[in-house]
Amino acid sequence: MTVIDAHHHFWRVDAQDQPWRDERHGAIARDYSPDDLATELAAAGVDQTVLVQSVDEPAENDRLRGYAAEAPYVGAVVGWLPLADPAAARAEWERSGSGFNGVRCLVGRDPLEWLNKPDSVELFTELAAAGVSWDVVPVTAQQTDAVIALATAVPELRIVVDHLGRPPIDTGGWEPWGSQLGRLAECPRLGLKVSLGIDLLTTLPAWPQDLDRYLTWAVQCFGANRLMLASNWPVVLLRASYDDAWSALRSAVERAVPSGDELAAVLGGTAANYYRTKGQP
Repeated sequence: MTVIDAHHHFWRVDAQDQPWRDERHGAIARDYSPDDLATELAAAGVDQTVLVQSVDEPAENDRLRGYAAEAPYVGAVVGWLPLADPAAARAEWERSGSGFNGVRCLVGRDPLEWLNKPDSVELFTELAAAGVSWDVVPVTAQQTDAVIALATAVPELRIVVDHLGRPPIDTGGWEPWGSQLGRLAECPRLGLKVSLGIDLLTTLPAWPQDLDRYLTWAVQCFGANRLMLASNWPVVLLRASYDDAWSALRSAVERAVPSGDELAAVLGGTAANYYRTKGQP
């Protein structure tokens, strides 16, 4: 079984602006390189990773290519495209040499009505034909509707929802997250990462003790073959070391997914299938 961490980043703070990071995140306001992660992966028993963009700019794609060339354990790369502007997205795809396993742009809580415009549907159809997946975190009802509409319009597109779709673990809440996740799961080629975003890692009073009921619902909705375990390193360092965070997340998955084959899917098989990682056909 190949174990894959399906979501992490590298960055150099002087080379890029990170508007999502504020004064609460001083602990991760430093550079993180392939060498920093290599020993952590070995200690945690992780074989491959999926490297994901963290800022929206062309230079990020150049950095990602350099990181991937430096780190043999990177099995797939999710690059950046300005997806709201299909013409610009195609131009950046050509400039950066294409070849990424997936793409995304940071959307926050911004409306996503542009997803369902004809030229956007055409762009995502082209990406799907190229075997490229799309990462996104729909949080609002409007965003969820837009993602589902795109999944319906481009059924061959592999979509990956990051960070469990941001469940309200910090408040112990449920809706609208629970219903929205159930609706997203009705899209057969949409997968889900078992990880937490910076907002929850910053505010959770207890982690990961409160994760279980949200993860149980995710398993019920998606099944193991559409779930993938991911650290969100180095952001997760706001709460725990890599080894402690990975062990805690893996233990939560093992409680929710007891079957050997299903567990293997969450620990690596799903990520390998969605991202066409190294060694995949």
